[in-house]
Amino acid sequence: METFITSLLRILEFILALGLLIFLHELGHYIASKLFKIEVEEFGFGFPPRAVKLFQFRETEFTLNWIPFGAFVRPKGENDPEVPGGMAAAKPLVRFAVLLGGPLMNLLTGVLLFSILFAQTGAPNEKIVIIASTTPNSPAEQAGILAGDQVQAINGTPIQSMNELSTLVKANVGTPITITMLRNGETVDIQLTPRVNPPAGEGALGIYMSNPVEPVSFFEAIPWGVQITLSQGRQLFELPGKLITGQVNPEEARMVGPIGMYSIYDNAREEDLETTESQPGTSGLNVLTLLGIISVALGFTNLLPIPALDGGRILLLLPELIFRKRIPVQYENMINLAGFVLLILLMVFVTAQDILNPIQIP
Repeated sequence: METFITSLLRILEFILALGLLIFLHELGHYIASKLFKIEVEEFGFGFPPRAVKLFQFRETEFTLNWIPFGAFVRPKGENDPEVPGGMAAAKPLVRFAVLLGGPLMNLLTGVLLFSILFAQTGAPNEKIVIIASTTPNSPAEQAGILAGDQVQAINGTPIQSMNELSTLVKANVGTPITITMLRNGETVDIQLTPRVNPPAGEGALGIYMSNPVEPVSFFEAIPWGVQITLSQGRQLFELPGKLITGQVNPEEARMVGPIGMYSIYDNAREEDLETTESQPGTSGLNVLTLLGIISVALGFTNLLPIPALDGGRILLLLPELIFRKRIPVQYENMINLAGFVLLILLMVFVTAQDILNPIQIP
């Protein structure tokens, strides 16, 4: 009985967490609409059918709906340009800003969550290069380089990043070099020759590098939050090309629905519980990371040029923005409706896959 209640509470946790990210997406649309003087007829918590009207603020009805998942915003005249003061009647740049508001809110949420994460765990000092390990029989191992050594210079040239180290080593393959290390507070000079043709998967020296992690304040962590958010977006947009070229296994990049996402959430939650027992004060870091990844994925996925998504609607705006020629509203609505139906079918397929072929979590 206790296990059942624990599982039920965790499912509710997941629904609330994911629902909050979707709510924030819609809040972004709402804020953008209000900033550009577009009336919002309804802000719904959950999805229809409507359960009850909570209250009204100016022209907006705030409602509670029966499907307890996420939220939605219904701007006035969303699909009818004949409605004065409505969404479809607004200038194209205004509609662009409103459509961008939701994904932007998710991306900002991702930056916030990742910044909190770095503020709790610390951030790598990229100006200090540490030897994490050496590979067997490599020039580094044979020369006596040890894990924990800090690289200070190569042939007298100061090293302040991994990229600088790699560049200098590549420029001197087959030529003896002197690496100056800091080891236990003492400076050590090590001579070795970078390999011209290292074994597959190994570099010219045969080392793995890292940066030391140092405490940072929340504001110092914000650039790291931005960097991780942009990195997540780059990986998402590069994924199709990597799948086509075989750089990524299709199973590793499979889409997951709510059931698959819950499995990942449940695993992260369990890891957090185990970590908290051995390292007090680290509670929730895995879940925080996961929610940051999901929020960023929601933001960038909604920017994809797929009908019914914000990115698809923005794509349909381009002819009007560039050529001052608007796609007829009836065609735009048909395209978005077809895209919505296809997205629902895709979600049904993905959910079926989650049930029939559950994701394997290492």
